[in-house]
Amino acid sequence: MFKIVFLAFFIISTHLQAAQQVKLAVLVPEGTTWGNSLKKFAKEVDAVTGGEVNLKVYYGGVSGDEPDVLRKVRIGQLHGGIFTGKTLGDINGDVRAMEIPFTFYKNQKKASETLNKLAPQFDNTFKAKGFVNLGFYEIGQVYVVSTKKVSNLNELKGVKIWSWEGDPLVGSMLDSLQLVSVPLALPDVLSSLSTGIINAAYAPPLAILALQWNTKVKYLVDFPTAFSIGALLISDKVWGKIKPDHQQKILFLSKKFVKEANDKSIEESESAKQLLKKSGIEFVSFPEADYKAAAGVRSQVINKLKDKYISSKILQLLEKETR
Repeated sequence: MFKIVFLAFFIISTHLQAAQQVKLAVLVPEGTTWGNSLKKFAKEVDAVTGGEVNLKVYYGGVSGDEPDVLRKVRIGQLHGGIFTGKTLGDINGDVRAMEIPFTFYKNQKKASETLNKLAPQFDNTFKAKGFVNLGFYEIGQVYVVSTKKVSNLNELKGVKIWSWEGDPLVGSMLDSLQLVSVPLALPDVLSSLSTGIINAAYAPPLAILALQWNTKVKYLVDFPTAFSIGALLISDKVWGKIKPDHQQKILFLSKKFVKEANDKSIEESESAKQLLKKSGIEFVSFPEADYKAAAGVRSQVINKLKDKYISSKILQLLEKETR
């Protein structure tokens, strides 16, 4: 009897020791497209690895904002998460080449194709920085929303616009457009639009609705400034503890669920634009001449960031894919 109990204890203990928990933290809440996708992903990872790999996801920013999550990953408290914008650039500046303003405009298909072509280069750099990329999320086109009407690029000059503090790419864009940058924490944007501290902000349509900015602004500039992306990253140290055959299964599943989330996100983005219109937001179109002016702004931004934030190699590949 003792031998049977000991054997059972040994088997259970061995299984528990073999299990690898991967702690991920994300800003997206449960119930959203990304949140639901991650939940299904975690469930299937547990199934295909026989419980040997467990993804523990902390939703809704309970572990802090993205810089907090990155810091916790680097000290081992967390193991990864979905990173976007400036925080993604803090890990790998080259990936922000996808977000250089006035590259894709409304051409979502071209943006997706370019991201797929450049992904292996980006992934190599992530690896060198100590991360494994499980997939790129396509957040979509970024639009400027404003409390006052602007009819062309020139009229944007002097507009007080919210910005992420310390973001080289956004800073370069706003400087080139001659906007007045007002650094604020994200939760302060809504009240600042109401009080006039800022006149404008920028985000994809889904985020504009989620953050309720549509209740404070009157106009949306129907002239996308950039194509925004995110990445699901895991610390290479933790990834290396996972069996190679389990790694392959996880990569297969991540590709499947990230694609599903991206396809759904494109649909929801279009629906969000229609909801913004129905809520009374006026969509303002810029003249064709502004496309030429925007190309000049884009060149200025590239010159400011080249080899300081984004490598020449990646910029050359980007230009090759977007000609």
